[in-house]
Amino acid sequence: MMTMEINFDGLIGPMHNYAGLSAGNVASASNAGAVSQPRAAALQGLAKMRRLMDLGLTQGFIPPPRRPAAAALRALGFRGDDQAVLVRAATEDPVLFNNACSASAMWAANAATVIAGADSGDGRVHLVTANLSTMLHRSFEAPDTYAMLRTIFRDDRHFAVHPALPGTQHFSDEGAANHMRLTRRHGERGLNVFVHGAARGSRYPERQARRAGEAVSRIAGIEGFHTLQSQAAIEAGAFHNDVVAVANENVLLAHAAAFEDRDGLFAAAARAVPDFVPVEVDSITLEDAIGSYLFNSQLVTLPHGGMALILPGEACENSRVWQAVETIVAGNNPIAEAIVVDVRESMRNGGGPACLRLRVPVSDAARGGIDPRFMLDERRWAALNELVERHWPERIDARDLADPALWETAFAAHDALDALLRSI
Repeated sequence: MMTMEINFDGLIGPMHNYAGLSAGNVASASNAGAVSQPRAAALQGLAKMRRLMDLGLTQGFIPPPRRPAAAALRALGFRGDDQAVLVRAATEDPVLFNNACSASAMWAANAATVIAGADSGDGRVHLVTANLSTMLHRSFEAPDTYAMLRTIFRDDRHFAVHPALPGTQHFSDEGAANHMRLTRRHGERGLNVFVHGAARGSRYPERQARRAGEAVSRIAGIEGFHTLQSQAAIEAGAFHNDVVAVANENVLLAHAAAFEDRDGLFAAAARAVPDFVPVEVDSITLEDAIGSYLFNSQLVTLPHGGMALILPGEACENSRVWQAVETIVAGNNPIAEAIVVDVRESMRNGGGPACLRLRVPVSDAARGGIDPRFMLDERRWAALNELVERHWPERIDARDLADPALWETAFAAHDALDALLRSI
């Protein structure tokens, strides 16, 4: 039975803004208060999805949760209809209100950890919703994400969608951004690598707890390999492992300073995957890697064979990074092509091509258990593109977040998306 990997990209929501809420995310902090362009952001994301479709890959999408998150504020004691809740929160606690306006669910790599059916204890694909408990604005996502994943991966014969782990520091879980799978082919058993932080006094939060990866492993019935992210990477601003490493099938592309125990990880990968191919880059600094998001690229297997690296445009702007890319593509490894995409609006908030997607390996039978409304074809892609053009705000200034007119525009956009999903 054939198995493919489907990228489910987060559709960037109409409240995309630069509030600078994410400590340790250098791009997010440096652009705090800038004017965002939600319409352009969503169109850039859709164009990236279309680029992968044009490569012959199967592409899905995950709708954004409704923002501002009036329901989350209501759970914190604010009373009344949505507008009354938002007005009171914006007046009484502007910082909390800004957190409720975040559109960060666009980065679907943080939605869940995905364990392939070839690896799991019961043969199903397991999706464990991430609690994202380190950051307040992201912690609001888990209930909506769980409900949406249950809707998309609706067939319990092939998928097991799990709620988030307890939202405490002991189980702080950032999802697939700190998980890599190494295997000969998508349909074969593989090695699940969980990269975690530790209490080391780093200047930035070390968001992923080892206990989270261990819990996910138990839930899915696997033996995961747990390894520590290097403190140097975190200190440089690699708030997730996928900022300094990306894996696909038997290839691991990583910065030379990505892992604390690089030798132990490579040895485990070589034992589990006999044709393991490490592609290690030591010709650029961690600062160059994080500034360009070279390793936050998508590494995909092409239908005709070989792999392609889907890079952000920022990788072209640094000559040292681009030279590293050319060396990778010319090297003795399966990465044969570098494809540049424009996701500048996402990048300004600290999310590259890899942040925007959740990878789900599925067999032919399991694919039939996915709600088809969330699988893109020409018609659905065009309908989403048109919807965004019509309903997404053109720009949001940080000062606009408390404007009820913006809330109404955002809610109308969400209503239009809901109506579209009922019709396609």
